[in-house]
Amino acid sequence: MSLILILALPFAGSLCAALLPSNARNAEAWLAGLIALACVVLIATLYPDVANGGVVRADMPWAPALGLQFTLRMDGYAWLFALIVSGMGALVVLYARYYMSPEDPVPRFFSFFQAFMGAMLGVVLSGNLIQLVLFWEMTSLASFMLIAYWHHRLDARRGARMALTVTGAGGLCLLAGVLILGHIVGSYDMDRVLASGDLVRADPWYPAVLVLVALGALTKSAQFPFHFWLPNAMAAPTPVSAYLHSATMVKAGVFLLARFWPVLSGTDEWFWIIGGLGLITLVLGAYAAIFQQDMKGVLAYSTISHLGLITLLLGLNSTLALVAAIFHMINHATFKASLFMAAGVVDHETGTRDLGRLSGLYKAMPITATLAMVAAASMAGVPLLNGFLSKEMFFAETTFVSADRYVQLGLPLLATIAGAFSVAYSLRFILQVFFGPPATDLPREPHEPPRWMLLPSALLVLMCLLVGIVPSLTVGPFLATAAQSILGENMPDYSLAVWHGFNLPLAMSLVATTAGVLLYLALRAHQRANPGRVPFIYRLDGRRTFEALLDGSSVAAAWLLRWVSSTRLQVQMVLILVGTLFVAWLPLRAGGWLDGAVRLTPVDPVFALLWIVGGTCALAAAFQAKYHRLA
Repeated sequence: MSLILILALPFAGSLCAALLPSNARNAEAWLAGLIALACVVLIATLYPDVANGGVVRADMPWAPALGLQFTLRMDGYAWLFALIVSGMGALVVLYARYYMSPEDPVPRFFSFFQAFMGAMLGVVLSGNLIQLVLFWEMTSLASFMLIAYWHHRLDARRGARMALTVTGAGGLCLLAGVLILGHIVGSYDMDRVLASGDLVRADPWYPAVLVLVALGALTKSAQFPFHFWLPNAMAAPTPVSAYLHSATMVKAGVFLLARFWPVLSGTDEWFWIIGGLGLITLVLGAYAAIFQQDMKGVLAYSTISHLGLITLLLGLNSTLALVAAIFHMINHATFKASLFMAAGVVDHETGTRDLGRLSGLYKAMPITATLAMVAAASMAGVPLLNGFLSKEMFFAETTFVSADRYVQLGLPLLATIAGAFSVAYSLRFILQVFFGPPATDLPREPHEPPRWMLLPSALLVLMCLLVGIVPSLTVGPFLATAAQSILGENMPDYSLAVWHGFNLPLAMSLVATTAGVLLYLALRAHQRANPGRVPFIYRLDGRRTFEALLDGSSVAAAWLLRWVSSTRLQVQMVLILVGTLFVAWLPLRAGGWLDGAVRLTPVDPVFALLWIVGGTCALAAAFQAKYHRLA
């Protein structure tokens, strides 16, 4: 019953929020906040049931003829992510209450926000593959609504369209992948699938499943070459960015890779596809973040880079790397959401996010600056903060990879370079905004926001400090529970101690920090000497490629229409019908269904009758339309 309530409450709240009047700002915030807190409480009460490797399930009939049940499933890993989704949702609701202006249609915002929360919880708690894809696509639709919330702005409409197109296409690939996966296993039930790793990896269709599932996950988590949608999604309100683009939506892809880790990992294909694309994304995103002029642009590309770090860890085929990946998912959610909130506060109180205009805000906004500095230090991997611990684990795993000599030498080197880039963009984010001479041409006079608007960021920064200082007492038990639910008996021994002595990962951290500081100083001097020079990275604009592809598809559609040589709707419908039947016939012929080699799913007589009646009506309507004056 608890699992059903956890999933149902956000959707019920979404419906209620849509029905409230537009001037009910406090009622909307209270409704969304209380629902998120109720989910947190319900999830927390289930921890004893999953702490020792247990699994909580709730099964309801869905499509018995297809062997499908609507199943909610919570293990330690799902529990951790559900807590992040609901807990972060409660903090962002409080932040949004003070961020949104009186002119904004708040009911629409909180309705879409809670719908997304429900969809994300559905992804985390799904107990069968088809249900997972259903909620997966719901997150894409809800995020489209949230990114396009300010739909009067062209950049918001473009960013939402790009996000929906990329992640929606990835969702279709994921659907194809899980259909093949379910066919291999003989079931779509998550428990049976997770227990069938050897069967799946030995199947000839394994490469296809891996590629299709990877496409679904990598598009959602903005991995190269699909990373370009995330910076353009920064047109969304900052509460949306703090929630979707730090802790939830972009984490769905890496969540899925870790969820399917027992099934798909352990092969060379997994190592090169997942690990290789993660490495490229890690370095490319970190490099691009250095040169962004928008505060949220810096955070967007740094998010891409950190998601690449997590993807790389998952691709290393190491159990300890999996633990490090889950740990960094937690850490990244805390410091990145806090930084997005800080960027939103600066934009809210000054009227701009342009790094070229912002300067010297520390005197006017000391609390905001302090919170941002701690969160940025965690992002850079400064000791005694949570980001340092997971970065140390990452560096250690890059030195233990089992591969050829070039990979063993190149991987730690590239990891250190990415770490240096991380330090450089973190320094630029802080020093250029809060230090230096005070800016004189800001749209608004800078000042601190209301204290309740700062509270969510302060709580997240406090978590960064507590986890960084006493990790074993704070996050240690939850991390172990989550990792054990995936690894089972293969759980490795590890330590979350702050100090491990002088070793190679510590040396890599010191080199990365020193190199990052020197790189920032060199870039600042170079930019002052060449203020009008455009960085090369700006020429690699994925948005232009995306728009060119859309324009090309429109041209192709126009050519096809001319080739058909008919604007009559009947002719076009016949072509669509014939093409659909041909595509449906191909798998039936290839799979042996037509010659009786494979048993077809039993057909319900009622549904068969409905299909016959519906088809007859459609044919009759088409025949009658032939004589219509508009046909």
